[in-house]
Amino acid sequence: MWAAVRRVRNRVGTGALASVTVWAQAPSPVRASAARLTQQPPKMNAEPRSEPLSDESAQPAVRGFLHRPSEPAGPGLVLTHGAGGNCQMLLLRALADEFASQGWFVLRCDLPFRQARPHGPPSPSSAARDREGLRRALQVLGRFAPGPLHLGGHSYGGRQASMLAAEDLQVARALLLTSYPLHPPGKPEQLRVRHFPQLRIPALFAIGTRDPFATVEELESARKLIPAATSVVVVEGAGHDLGYGRKRLGEDLPARVSESFTALINAGLKFS
Repeated sequence: MWAAVRRVRNRVGTGALASVTVWAQAPSPVRASAARLTQQPPKMNAEPRSEPLSDESAQPAVRGFLHRPSEPAGPGLVLTHGAGGNCQMLLLRALADEFASQGWFVLRCDLPFRQARPHGPPSPSSAARDREGLRRALQVLGRFAPGPLHLGGHSYGGRQASMLAAEDLQVARALLLTSYPLHPPGKPEQLRVRHFPQLRIPALFAIGTRDPFATVEELESARKLIPAATSVVVVEGAGHDLGYGRKRLGEDLPARVSESFTALINAGLKFS
């Protein structure tokens, strides 16, 4: 489906050469079928463009889409998906476009478990490798984005992002966590917050008022465990997909998230 068109080579570490393959769509008719899955509605104004990216210079491999801003500001953001999805989910695409329009470099990537198989949930044994995949994604994004790096994810992806940040305090400057799976549906006693007290970077949560994985009240209580600055964007009437399933409830959500995330980061810098 994809054909490599160029390789970007950078010196990292002690001078070893690393390479990133940026992909372009293959000729028709393959291109026509792929376009139906990825095509965005045209807009009048110039907007950031995304391009498939693959890096296999180390393991786990990094595969996803790089959004390059038309007017780069410097920062970078890695976004990843939940247990049932991939990096093509509508919410991630909308968030990536919004942040890129604000000058951010954004890499939305598939976690290693999703690269291994196109469908099905992750197994508990793959969680550590998924976190290492996020670390690698940040390293790859750092070759493009000259500014600070940030890490985000939806549901399972957000949980793994936050666990990585708790393990490595220097891995990213801030966290963006959409629909954090605070507990399994119907089991509020099984909280997934053991690592929250180890988080030392700002975290923005986005939650729908109909999310079965957490209520707004439960999230408000849980984020008090985090010693760093936190904030919450509440989406009225939305479920776990934050209104970005088959029908979009809030076209303004990406802008709200971008504004809130930037404000949270700036507040942290002001008082650090």
